[in-house]
Amino acid sequence: MHSLLIALATTPAPTPTPSLRPGLSEDQVTPGLLGFLLTAFIVVLTALLIVDMVRRIRRVRYRAQVEAERAAEEASEEAGAPGGVFPADGTAFRADGTALPADGGVSRPEVNGDAGPGNR
Repeated sequence: MHSLLIALATTPAPTPTPSLRPGLSEDQVTPGLLGFLLTAFIVVLTALLIVDMVRRIRRVRYRAQVEAERAAEEASEEAGAPGGVFPADGTAFRADGTALPADGGVSRPEVNGDAGPGNR
């Protein structure tokens, strides 16, 4: 058994002879110039389609970003909140649009009966 495996491993495999069927020439089985031109056309067309797709996706993203910024600006205007700019007198505002105390501290409702937002 061992000698059979060695014989199979050392004998070369037969190589097929490169020949065409009788009556065929090399030009009849290769794509030729027409095949090359069609393949090149498809490659160029695909590259142009990819460039156009990237441009359109970028445009949609930009429009969505501008629309989101515009909607946020409208929402802040409707809520009456300042647009992120402090007035000239230096008054600071909370996120809900109410003015902070003049000393800059945060006023808290008293626990013993002050009607704060949670005690109403």
